[in-house]
Amino acid sequence: MRTREFMLGNVAIARGIIEGGGQVIAGYPGTPSSEIIDTLAAMEKRDFYVEWSVNEKVAFEVAAGAAIAGARSVVTMKHVGLNVASDPLMTLSYMGVKGAMIIISADDPSCHSSQNEQDTRKYAQFALMPCFDPSTPQEAKDMIPDAFRLSNKFQTAAIFRPTTRISHGKSDVELGEISEDKPQIKFEKIPERWIMMPKNARPRHPYVLQVYEEIRKELETSPWNQLELRAGSKMGIVASGIASVYAREAMKRMGLDASFLKICAYPAPEGKITGMLQNADTVLVIEELEPVLEDEVRIMAQKNGIGTKILGKSEGLVPRHGELNVDICMEAISKAFGLPVVSPKAPDMDLELPSRPPVLCPGCSHRAAFYVMKKVFGKDGIYPSDIGCYTLGVQSGAVDTTLCMGASITVSSGIYHAGEKHPICCSIGDSTFFHTGMNGLLNAVYNKADITVTIMDNRVTAMTGHQPNPGMGRTAVGESTVAVSISDICRALGVEFVEEVDPYDLASTEDVFRRARDYKGTSVVITRQPCVIDLRRSGARKPAFSVDQEKCTGCKACVRFGCPATEFDNELKRARISNMCTGCGVCAQICKFGAIMEVKR
Repeated sequence: MRTREFMLGNVAIARGIIEGGGQVIAGYPGTPSSEIIDTLAAMEKRDFYVEWSVNEKVAFEVAAGAAIAGARSVVTMKHVGLNVASDPLMTLSYMGVKGAMIIISADDPSCHSSQNEQDTRKYAQFALMPCFDPSTPQEAKDMIPDAFRLSNKFQTAAIFRPTTRISHGKSDVELGEISEDKPQIKFEKIPERWIMMPKNARPRHPYVLQVYEEIRKELETSPWNQLELRAGSKMGIVASGIASVYAREAMKRMGLDASFLKICAYPAPEGKITGMLQNADTVLVIEELEPVLEDEVRIMAQKNGIGTKILGKSEGLVPRHGELNVDICMEAISKAFGLPVVSPKAPDMDLELPSRPPVLCPGCSHRAAFYVMKKVFGKDGIYPSDIGCYTLGVQSGAVDTTLCMGASITVSSGIYHAGEKHPICCSIGDSTFFHTGMNGLLNAVYNKADITVTIMDNRVTAMTGHQPNPGMGRTAVGESTVAVSISDICRALGVEFVEEVDPYDLASTEDVFRRARDYKGTSVVITRQPCVIDLRRSGARKPAFSVDQEKCTGCKACVRFGCPATEFDNELKRARISNMCTGCGVCAQICKFGAIMEVKR
């Protein structure tokens, strides 16, 4: 008997994997995709294998291996993670799979938690793989079993592209039956298919092209692509994924009676698109980010000799960046069809909202590490950084570059080898170090880069939701495993200067950083202190600190440290500490007047 639940989009996707009979699921945490594996790993009763892998390429290859052996597998990541996994992606396109494989790559229009915007549908075109682009959490759940089916039928991996609004939106979701049918696992030795040497790869390319066209024909009748023609209207709107929801709502608000084509599965269905073009004088294409669908519509119009006017991003009616919404769609529709502009008037609100830039949490050990780092290496020091919480060290003036996962070490090497004479101190997190930092460190040591590498070990993959990593001694499902030593890895890679320090101990941390700075060659400083949020969730509490108003001189040294728990009373001209204090005690070490003391319980 079917039931309904109010679900986060990622939870709905996880449910879809269960309903579809997923057997092996691997991934690397990345917002907005992280909760898919978090949900599956938290289940007490599982008949599938699930893991957090050390990076997206590794996760992809684990899932690919399972699918080659005949399993239904899934790999999860965010859009920039697919860049990391693009090497196996392009070759798996030729190899195909025996079972079924879904590549979940969550896009993040408007860069809510990402260093760029990119459109995974481009990768689907590049790799000649089908792509599913859900418009609601319900569709996202329901698409997964169908993606397994399509993948198995055509023996190719399928890409699944939720966006932030799908992954992190909530809605009422109708649950389906859980598949009891699980394919048997047996690896078959087929050298001409599984060994991608030139002799075998060359004939696979035309085969993949042929299969791609067969998939296009299959999707002509897919329920995910829906065409609604209006006989009395010469206006048509084509929309993709979640943009189709915005477009429909815009049409409803405007009272617009136009033909509508919703595309949520790629390659785009030529029959439905030509059907729209033949019944409309003007067609507006609405989609987020790249003009993937728009280009397809233009190509099909030209191919079939149809002179319908096609509008979209090329004319500047639909933006090529950021998220869409109903208002943007209404404006685009108004301009495309020469209709009165409908601009909803926002109520006047006389509010002055304070600026709230993202900052490190109260008591975060990274803040203390950056404080000492800046003190030792100075304002002329160069501070490449990486992807994680510590990117927020920009507020401390100790982050100068952020490129991609693991790039802090390699960018530092490049700056040094370019001839830069100022000292270089980069920062990278523990999970990011395991992800791609190790290769960069090996390269730095091998090529004699005179840099200091700060590995900020907060004992968890914090920014994406506190997922485990190889340094923690537990797996995704909470099982005990080996706790990999970062210090041992660094020494094994050839680093001779490796020291661990508690960043809350400012004096010791400063001593280590000074010696690391003066060391000729690649030095590593590991600042080790558990994430304050993760620690508090475990029930650990430290005594808070307070300011002795009699001793405080109002110098603001503690305030400039940047902890959100430390405030300044402009009337009293004295510092104060709020109830956000986590008890790290760093501010007490900064105060020269002994005005900050631990609160006695």
